[in-house]
Amino acid sequence: RTTSIKMSLKLATFAAALMGASAFVAPNQMGVAKSSSALKMSFENEIGVQAPLGFWDPLGLLAEADQERFDRLRTVEIKHGRISMLAILGHLVTTAGVRLPGAYDLAGDQFSSLPTGLKALSALPAAGVAQTIGFIGLIELGFAQIKEELEADCEARMDAAGWDDEKKDSKRAIELNNGRAAQMGILALMVHEQLDNNPYIINSL
Repeated sequence: RTTSIKMSLKLATFAAALMGASAFVAPNQMGVAKSSSALKMSFENEIGVQAPLGFWDPLGLLAEADQERFDRLRTVEIKHGRISMLAILGHLVTTAGVRLPGAYDLAGDQFSSLPTGLKALSALPAAGVAQTIGFIGLIELGFAQIKEELEADCEARMDAAGWDDEKKDSKRAIELNNGRAAQMGILALMVHEQLDNNPYIINSL
């Protein structure tokens, strides 16, 4: 059973890695129809398409895609990257022993008693997990209402800082790459935690 679980985790890791990077980062060589070539050429100049991989879409997520679909996938990628960067930071901080003060339930159980990583999910009461998911849902709904306003505000702040288009694109590319690395990083931490309860393999080197 243990071997089966480990194999499933490895397959899930591989699939997630492909999905996370597939849409945006050498040309697709998986037999995508020629009719999509012109569209794909337009995506090869998008932010995030850079060395060493260039444009990489092995799963064909952008086959026959229009700009609207690309923009939707890009928004999802940025969001997942930001969440993953926060997750990496949270994992490092809690592994170092930092916890919120006080209790997390009416029974008086302390945040300091919670384990690090995925184990914290099973330690929390179901109501606590549900509240977290509900809060995330509210954030999503709220963000959808003010998305354009926030984008305009961010653009204005960059202009006020004297950033030209080249610098803006450079900063956006940096964020994309950091987010991609964080997605792979938090996935690796979770997998290693499940395999041998040692997410930070550097400690074993």
